[in-house]
Amino acid sequence: MKMNIVSSAKKVALLLVSVSMAQAGGLALAAEVVAEPPAASEVSTATTSGRNHTDVDLNRRIEIMADRGIAFLQNLGQGEDGAFSGETGAAVTGLCVRAILEHRPSAATTDPVVVNSLKFIESKVQPDGGIYAVGSLYRNYETSTAVLALVAANKADGQTGPGKYASVLKRAELFLKDIQWDEGEGITPEDAAYGGAGYGSHSRPDLSNTSFLIDALHELGNDADDESIQKALQFVARTQNLKQPEGTEAGNDTPHADKIGDGGFYYTPAAGGQSKAGESEAGGLRSYGSMTYAGLKSMIYAGLTPEDPRVDAALSFIRDHYSLETNPGMGAQGLFYYYHTFAKALDVAGMEVVDAKGGTAHDWRLELVEKLESTQQEDGSWVNDQSERWMEGDRQLVTAYCLLALAHSKQ
Repeated sequence: MKMNIVSSAKKVALLLVSVSMAQAGGLALAAEVVAEPPAASEVSTATTSGRNHTDVDLNRRIEIMADRGIAFLQNLGQGEDGAFSGETGAAVTGLCVRAILEHRPSAATTDPVVVNSLKFIESKVQPDGGIYAVGSLYRNYETSTAVLALVAANKADGQTGPGKYASVLKRAELFLKDIQWDEGEGITPEDAAYGGAGYGSHSRPDLSNTSFLIDALHELGNDADDESIQKALQFVARTQNLKQPEGTEAGNDTPHADKIGDGGFYYTPAAGGQSKAGESEAGGLRSYGSMTYAGLKSMIYAGLTPEDPRVDAALSFIRDHYSLETNPGMGAQGLFYYYHTFAKALDVAGMEVVDAKGGTAHDWRLELVEKLESTQQEDGSWVNDQSERWMEGDRQLVTAYCLLALAHSKQ
């Protein structure tokens, strides 16, 4: 059943679903992808055997883009050591592997490109259980993205049981929980940094890293009641522009809580707080799109429901600031990271339509597919040609973001 973002916040439980695997198949070469996607006006809405033709055609358009994106990573994106953007350690490689496996699960064992990338990730496993380059300042980020890749590889070809990487993943889970900011770092639940994750155990925690941590723990089978996920919820709630609602155990109790009050999210409440979108005249930390979708997704994984005022406030911000032209509050900066978090959050939330401010109902899947069709490069990659901030001039990273977004856009 399709639902919109307004009624779901009142009537429908958010779906706690993990990332779904796309249909297995061979890796098509870019030269073989010659079909043009149908125009939206040409898509039939008739149904056959209970399946909507619009859904079939949209999925086909996604497959065409995915084939071209994967071909770029296969032919132009990988280094001789199996890495994608190897200067980032395991980080971008993990995202690229996960992105490919979302569309081609069997590639974990059949595609030499993916096999070599998995070997590269394995080479970054450290004695403490983390998966990162020696000397890395980004241990949480690298380990979390590597976990996403290895979990998907374990599921290749419908494998059952613990899988090839079970031991590595268990140690990575313990590592991630160990470097999370909590009593082990000498802080209490009253500290604004509590429960968060930064690039490493001694880096100030932020919502982006905490979101990746929660994603990894969720993929590893930790449910909403897991102690580390509940600790992370305390941090996530403090990044929301919303005064702590009565009766909630986790909320924003910092001085910034109600200075803006729009229900969106910002980068971090730690060390005095920061928003990449800047501050208001009153000293509030401005909300922005990518962090708001990361916050919504994290709250869902932590077990919050649509009836919860924190979820309702986040959905209100999304309704008021719906856009695929910009990363709301940030313009072109972080635009493709935004597309990734946008798609994953709405998919995890079970949303099909967003009723935006002004009364327009947006089929976000169709609109995102059209946007990514219009921005894919001739070589099959994607790149942010308006802003290189946060490495969005890196075609490997941005292509991974887009392939992940497309996987969440399938119907």
